Amino acid sequence: MILCFDIGGTAIKVAEAYSADKVIPKGRVKTPTQSYDDFIAVLRNAIAAANVRPRVLAFSLAGVLDPDSGIATVANIPCLSGRKLQSVLESELQLPVVLANDADCFALAEATVGAGRGHDVVFGLILGTGVGGGVVVRGQLINGAGGFAGELGHGPIAQRMFDDPQITLPAFSCGCGLDGCLDAVCSARGLERLHAHLHGAALDSPAIVAGWEANEPACATTISIWLALLSGPLAAMENMLGAGIVAVGGGMSNSVRLIAALDLAVREKTLRRFARQLVVPAECPIEPGLVGAAILGLQRSGTAAA
Repeated sequence: MILCFDIGGTAIKVAEAYSADKVIPKGRVKTPTQSYDDFIAVLRNAIAAANVRPRVLAFSLAGVLDPDSGIATVANIPCLSGRKLQSVLESELQLPVVLANDADCFALAEATVGAGRGHDVVFGLILGTGVGGGVVVRGQLINGAGGFAGELGHGPIAQRMFDDPQITLPAFSCGCGLDGCLDAVCSARGLERLHAHLHGAALDSPAIVAGWEANEPACATTISIWLALLSGPLAAMENMLGAGIVAVGGGMSNSVRLIAALDLAVREKTLRRFARQLVVPAECPIEPGLVGAAILGLQRSGTAAA
């Protein structure tokens, strides 16, 4: 059995996994963000409550691991940042540990039991509070030792000048410290920022998408620009990766029409001309963070993931 943890800034979700399609949620607890000792106590309690002693502990983490040093950066959980997390957890818990970024776990889940089944290369794109991504090649994360591959949301690449309508956008500041990132203008919060800048009106992202679906002019303009902002970089990412499918998760993927529109915009700009849908909604039936962590743990233990 693999004991899986999806570590977020608000909650820690726990599951027992016996295969990629047999991941059994075991509840959730509030994340201790400031106390490392309290954080470890939560993990020990979960291990003690497990039906059998796990072979591996597998973690989906809302943060990144430096591939050279192994040091974690977890903005929402300060007690974990700055630690060589894998080795520290193995020492504290006396069990093998595997860790991956939550976007990577999402991509691995989609590649194994979701929309990416049957494709050699899968790009998992998260459009939610932020813009994140992960890459899976022949069933393996290319971020095997941690890293930043697939993070489409960061870097000063957001288009600023548009002809139709004729506008120039500012280089919006991003939480990563840079200006002009896709995360700052194409995430759910970014979409709201874009709409407010264009129209001087405060709407949340579901209302903007609903307005676009209802052909409301202001929302239609906002979504048109959002599609232009995201589709070019995503097409460039597709040209580099040669992904067979781009699986989209996060709150903005709930609009099937929006993802279909993004797909059309991307396929118009890719070098390979797809006669089928390339950008699709995610299909993993349960928590992708837990499923992705389970697959990592199964791989580590030498058990077939699917």
